[in-house]
Order: sequence, then C-alpha cells, then structure tokens
Amino acid sequence: MSPAPEPTPDLTKADAFIWHTGPDRLEPIAQVSRVDIEVLHGIDRARDTLMANTLQFARGAAANNALLWGARGMGKSSLVKAAHAAAVAEGLPLKLVELAREDLPSVARLLAHLRNAPTMRFVLFCDDLSFSHDDQHYKSLKAVLDGGIEGRPSNVILYATSNRRHLMPRDMIENERSSAINPSEAVEEKVSLSDRFGLWLGFHPCTQDEYLTMIDRYCAAYGVQVDPEDLRAQAIEWQATRGSRSGRVAWQFFTDLAGRRGIAV
Repeated sequence: MSPAPEPTPDLTKADAFIWHTGPDRLEPIAQVSRVDIEVLHGIDRARDTLMANTLQFARGAAANNALLWGARGMGKSSLVKAAHAAAVAEGLPLKLVELAREDLPSVARLLAHLRNAPTMRFVLFCDDLSFSHDDQHYKSLKAVLDGGIEGRPSNVILYATSNRRHLMPRDMIENERSSAINPSEAVEEKVSLSDRFGLWLGFHPCTQDEYLTMIDRYCAAYGVQVDPEDLRAQAIEWQATRGSRSGRVAWQFFTDLAGRRGIAV
C-alpha cells in the first residue's frame, strides 16, 4: 500500500536537491533561484561569518550549524543560497539540500542517504522555520542538531532561517511559564532547540541609505543606467507606498524598474 522509496539519484549530477516524502526521494534542481553574493548589501557581518563557516565546512574542517533570524526580507534565504554558490564556484564538493518543515519527521531517513556519500558535503537548508504551540516537529530537529546515539553525519550541517530568534512564538514560552508544573523546565525544552545552533546571525531592518545602496548595486550588476536623482526619488516613493523598507522591497523596486526598460533579470 505504501510506495517503495525511489533509488537515490546520482548526487554528482546537480549541486542542489529538494527532499520529498511519499515516496522518499531527492529531486535534483538544475537551476537554483539565487542572487550573487556580491550584490547582497547591508548584511556584511552576517555574510562574512556565514561564508567563512560554509567554506571551512566544504573544505572538510569543523563548522557550526547556523540559524539566520530577524527582520523579514533582509536576505536570510538569499545569503544561504549565495554562500553555497560561492563555495561551488571554488570547485568544492558542496551540495544544498532543501528540507521543508513538514518533512522534519523524515529527516533521519534523509541523513541515511547523505551518510552514504562521505566524499561530499551537504548543507541541509530549512527556510522560514518556525513552530506553533501544538507543533511537535521541533523534537525531530533537536535530535538531528545535537543528540541521538548515531549523531549527525560529519558531512552534514544545517542552515535554518526564521523570523523568530527561538523558533517558537513568544506567547508559547510565556504560556509554559504560567501553566507548567515546573515552568523553568518547560521553557528549557522549547528554547533548547535554538541553543543547538552554533551560529546565530541576526538580521535587522535596514536604513534608507542601505536601501538605496542595495538598489544601486542591483542597477550596476544588471547594467541599468538611471539618473541618480531620479532613481533616488523613485526608490523613496516606492518604499513609502509599501510602508516598509528591506532588501526584498529594494529588489521588487528594481524588478519594476528593469521591467519598464525591457530588461530581463
């Protein structure tokens, strides 16, 4: 009644894969949606830290799991994909494997596949990771990060992005304090998940100057030439109508600008 797992694909044919269940399979991705790491601006410290961690892992040295948390639209997911691309460009045997939050209970089966490819290095990528008050998937992730007899394979690390620093809603932690028999133990169980990430990289809202610099870099990277004063006025008007300012808003403005000039991005 249950379909048999499909055979593991040739991991040399692609640099990125998506893990699916029912049946278990690794789907190769020929073209990853990403931007060049040089285009990312306003997150210099996080970029340099994650890049150094990724390169030392790809070269076979020790490295930490990383949690990228903070303001929405500030390039958390883009940075993970860009760091992977930069490592691949150096000829390092690094693969990116995207894992959906809903598939976390199957992560042990995924690690069994990756453990059988010791000559390669894998970054497990969980995008927009968070848990609700009745979600028990986080317990599967805790064992992967740091726990269990078998442990995490030495050729695998985990990068996760989230808007929440502790991956749990704040009211969830506060409710535990008010209703648990031992409040401190209940909170420890929830917070211990984020503690298992060796790197915490915070992303904060950008200033107007950083927002404008992001747009300037996009224009330079794609060869879009606009009068600086006109570009500045249009960019400020765009972010005012959106009511927010971030790297995502900067990219959306640039996409509109490029489209009006007939340029594909």
